[in-house]
Amino acid sequence: MRILVTGGAGFIGSHTVDALVAAGVHEVAVIDNLSAGKRDQLNPRARFYEADIRDAAEVGRIVASQRPEVMVHLAAQMDVRRSVADPAFDAQVNLVGFLNLMEAARQHGLRRVVFSSTGGAIYGEQDTFPAAEGHPCRPVSPYGVAKFSTESYLFFYQAQYGIDYAAMRYANVYGPRQDPHGEAGVVAIFCGRLLEDKIVTIFGDGEQTRDYVYVGDVVRANVAAVTSTATGPINIGTGVETSVNRLYGILAAAAESDRPAAYAAARPGEQSRSVIAAARAGRELGWHPEVTLDDGLRLTYRFFQQRAAKSR
Repeated sequence: MRILVTGGAGFIGSHTVDALVAAGVHEVAVIDNLSAGKRDQLNPRARFYEADIRDAAEVGRIVASQRPEVMVHLAAQMDVRRSVADPAFDAQVNLVGFLNLMEAARQHGLRRVVFSSTGGAIYGEQDTFPAAEGHPCRPVSPYGVAKFSTESYLFFYQAQYGIDYAAMRYANVYGPRQDPHGEAGVVAIFCGRLLEDKIVTIFGDGEQTRDYVYVGDVVRANVAAVTSTATGPINIGTGVETSVNRLYGILAAAAESDRPAAYAAARPGEQSRSVIAAARAGRELGWHPEVTLDDGLRLTYRFFQQRAAKSR
């Protein structure tokens, strides 16, 4: 099967490419502009195109050459705060870039899209816990709005052109290769601070909760979705709420640090609770999270620890 992975040099994307290549039955190509992705995370057995999905002409040339049957769309502007500060830039990447891909691919045999949506930003402040796919979508950031809009476009492409899709609504994904320098990824940020022996700052009282899902589990869901016939939104999470305070406690223990976190004013508009139900993923994809939070955090800290040792 010919598969095009956008953002295939990034955090989730590079792990997904590795898994697809390892399956041995797919011809995998990657588009990434390396703005967030890293060249050393590229799988050498995947064909790589360094390109920006906002460049419609270049996207058209790549798609015409590769003629993907399935597209795993992971390329994104993922900084929620940047989306608030510059909604137009967010839309250029997350909406226009996506439409460039779809308009090219629909003309060259695209049959299915696996899309990295969001299970946190798309629901907004929840009415029920955990939230299932039928929960109202009330995104409060341009990033969340763009993800929800992309899902609507995917429904259009399915109705108009028969292109099937799965919108994978991820919870808070963490794990090896996550970027510790940026707004996204509190686990990676905490690991970076602990390894630098610097104080970790928690915004608010630390009792806000999130649903943390390990990247290896997310990759298994992505790979299952490639060959599945399941369509529409699919939550990918654990259904377990974890406070930021508990998260820091587990990571500090992994780092053998007894330094307490510092606290700062809560960020405006931050959700107090976010957790999603993944029963549909179990029914439709045969997927269930396998890595516990304690094990996943230890694996993640060890990855950053080993990478820091190599860079010395």
